[in-house]
Order: sequence, then C-alpha cells, then structure tokens
Amino acid sequence: MKLKELIQGCCQQKLAAQSEVYQLYADKLFPLCLKYSRNYQDAEDTLQDSFLTIFDKIKQYNGKGSFEGWLKRITINTALLKYRKKSPLQIVKELPETQEETEIDLENNCFNVDVLLGFIQKLPDRYRLVFNLYVLDNYSHKEIAKLLAISEGTSKSNLSRARKILKEQLKIHQQQEQKA
Repeated sequence: MKLKELIQGCCQQKLAAQSEVYQLYADKLFPLCLKYSRNYQDAEDTLQDSFLTIFDKIKQYNGKGSFEGWLKRITINTALLKYRKKSPLQIVKELPETQEETEIDLENNCFNVDVLLGFIQKLPDRYRLVFNLYVLDNYSHKEIAKLLAISEGTSKSNLSRARKILKEQLKIHQQQEQKA
C-alpha cells in the first residue's frame, strides 16, 4: 500500500493498515524512544504508547511535512509526557549565562554508541531530556524551555551539566579501556 492509503486506513481504524504503519516505522522510532528512556523496557513502553497516540490522532495529520517527522514529534512528546506524569522533575539551580559549554570530542575518540547511549540513559532525567532535545534532536533552548516548563537559562545550565557529566564518564571509560 502507498503511504496515503495506509494513513486513510489508519483513520478508518483498519488493523491491517495500523499493523503495516507499525511495521514500517517501529524500527525507526524505537531508537528515539531509547534515547529518552532509562532502559530498554521503558523504551518499549514509550514506543507502544506513542503508537496508541499516533493511531488516535492520525486524522490530525494533514499531509504537510513528512509523515515520519510527524511520527517522531509525537514520539518525543509521548516520552516527555511520560516523565512529566511519572514524577516531578528535579529543580536544578541555574548557572550563570556566561559559563562555557563543555564539548565532548567524539571524533578523536572511538566510543561504542551503546556505551555513549548507556551514559546518556544514566543522566538525571532533566539533564538527559535537555541533552537529547538539544544535541540529538536539534531543539532550541527556547523550545526546550517551553516543552519542559523551565526557563531558557535552566535549559542551558542543564545542558552544560549533562555535557560535563558525560565528558567525565567518557574520560573514566577511556582510562579503563586503556588499562585493559
């Protein structure tokens, strides 16, 4: 089936169309869920919740922009909603605006993607969400502030702290690898 026919089928709640959309996009959306989750099981739950929302709201997709982009936006929002409902995010004091950002030099180091993802998943929720939104999904601090109901300064501070934690973890990991 063509995408337009699949979307129409989903709008009519046809299970075959929903199943095909799931088969086409689950593998593309799962890594996104994994980025925003603490572990594999949470990511699976987020993926399932995302598809429930997708099929519930598919009539709202108006054909403007890419369908995959629309799916990704719903998936990110589902993951963020899950953490907002789960427990209040920890309030983090803002750092001064002039603080330099800590850069992680991944090009000169060979890090396994699974290792890096593991370190990202271990970040405190707020740091992980801000890091993923800013670094991996290209949201602006203004957009992040709106999504997480925080100030732009807090978003910048959380990103800086997340980068600092990741840099330290990667440094320790690299030292352990060199000793082995």
